[in-house]
Amino acid sequence: MAVDWIGFGYAAAIAFGGFMGYKRKGSVMSLMAGLVFGCLSAYGAYSVSYDPKDIKISLLSSGVLSLVMGMRYKKSGKLLPAGIMAGLSLLMVFRLLLLLVG
Repeated sequence: MAVDWIGFGYAAAIAFGGFMGYKRKGSVMSLMAGLVFGCLSAYGAYSVSYDPKDIKISLLSSGVLSLVMGMRYKKSGKLLPAGIMAGLSLLMVFRLLLLLVG
């Protein structure tokens, strides 16, 4: 069993980003979204750790986050946080698809 450290790191980055949005702007919605998507991504990383072909949860959470943050980046034009999270999520989607193929 190989632990999906990249997936767990991605989940921690999402949860940390939600916490920072709450701390800096007082946004409860950022905190809730960060915790929900962070937990989903952590569960997905746990699933990938046991079966590298079980990418459904990770792919769903990173795909949705990539779309939502990509639209926010396009609308605001601000690199932080929307652009960074969209980029990280897109990289995670590509990584998961490579796991499925390879």
